[in-house]
Amino acid sequence: MADFVHLHVHTQYSLLDGMCRIEAVTEQARKWGMPALAVTDHGKMFGAVDFYKTAIKNGVKPIIGSEFYLAPRSRFDKSGERSSDAYSHLTLLARDETGYRNLLILSSLSHTEGFYHRPRIDKELLKEYHEGLLLLSGCLKGEINTALLQNNEAEAKRVADFYREIFGPDFFLE
Repeated sequence: MADFVHLHVHTQYSLLDGMCRIEAVTEQARKWGMPALAVTDHGKMFGAVDFYKTAIKNGVKPIIGSEFYLAPRSRFDKSGERSSDAYSHLTLLARDETGYRNLLILSSLSHTEGFYHRPRIDKELLKEYHEGLLLLSGCLKGEINTALLQNNEAEAKRVADFYREIFGPDFFLE
């Protein structure tokens, strides 16, 4: 498994969603010979420092990220009858210090400006704070996958083109 790097892991900091303990998951990555591991907890980065230190201790390169909630329009729009109508998912990974700092900014703004059922960002913030970040399209709750599940290939392509325009070669389909 030395050539495999898991880029979408939720830890105990993904409340009600993640079950991996940071110490255990980094030890397992080392045992399996993974050169690196990404932690992408839902909507927050509370475990980033603990993960970084523990991964280094275990000889695994830490990749800091988060699976963000994306507001369908603006982070300031607080509408929608159900919480599932209020966001989709996308995953951002820091590829350098600038990216890490931008993750911190996005995480903070998602809580202070975008919170509606969940801490959310929007595309305006992505445009402003994309430097140093890699974008993964997200899980089945991501915009592209949601459009595909609704048989709307044109919308999926439009969204993918939007992300490719911002992130260029740093945009990946998950």
